[in-house]
Amino acid sequence: MIKLKTPQEIEILREGGLILGSILENLAHMVAPGVSTETLENKALKMIKDANGTPAFKGYKVRKNDKGFPTALCASINSDIVHGTAIPAKFLKQGDIIGLDIGMKYKGLFTDTAVTVAVGDIAADWQKLLEVTKQCLELGIKQAKPNNTLRDIARAIQINAESNGFGVVRELVGHGVGYAVHEEPQVPNFDSQEEYLMNIVLKPGMVIAIEPMLTAGNWRIKTGADGFALSTIDNSMSAHFEHTVAITEEGNIIITSPED
Repeated sequence: MIKLKTPQEIEILREGGLILGSILENLAHMVAPGVSTETLENKALKMIKDANGTPAFKGYKVRKNDKGFPTALCASINSDIVHGTAIPAKFLKQGDIIGLDIGMKYKGLFTDTAVTVAVGDIAADWQKLLEVTKQCLELGIKQAKPNNTLRDIARAIQINAESNGFGVVRELVGHGVGYAVHEEPQVPNFDSQEEYLMNIVLKPGMVIAIEPMLTAGNWRIKTGADGFALSTIDNSMSAHFEHTVAITEEGNIIITSPED
């Protein structure tokens, strides 16, 4: 069941989203060779606490009997697509890419955002992967408006990714967000041509996390050695960008963008 948010709730989400977007921007600026994911985690925790927020991911369980996710920050390096843990510490090396994914509960409502960052100078192929993934997010957001469908978002992302030679992860998708970290609807990044995609029409009050995940090789995934990270099956590089977006009468609001 898709739960629409009131204009007042969207205002709170925007307030929290501005804070979370700024936190992510600060973390991204800290990325450099020799920096540890533990350093990034500790900074994330401090900034969330200083903002009177609560980490959305730390302790999060997909199912009741699962072990909770151990960190506030998802730090996914190179072939890790999402859900890499920030502790135990991993030290970043020249030429790496790292996905930083963070969520926060603020005044009772959740926002979620992610970016992939180069560690120093990176190969031209990896730079293109980052640029195209960010483009895919922007194109998906442009389709997030009243009377469009989830398929419009999925097609915009998939067409841009595949025309640039990249794979689109299919087992992982975007999602509704606001009252919980993950809500309905699922927001795929590829056009499966299922009725689900075509039947869900975007309406004012819907709040969704759009998050394209692209790979330089095979789009299929595997579970990482730590039991949390989800990685490319062929160990190819992966990139991930995400914004929380609210559908409005006029189009949309990019909730987690400090620049919107």
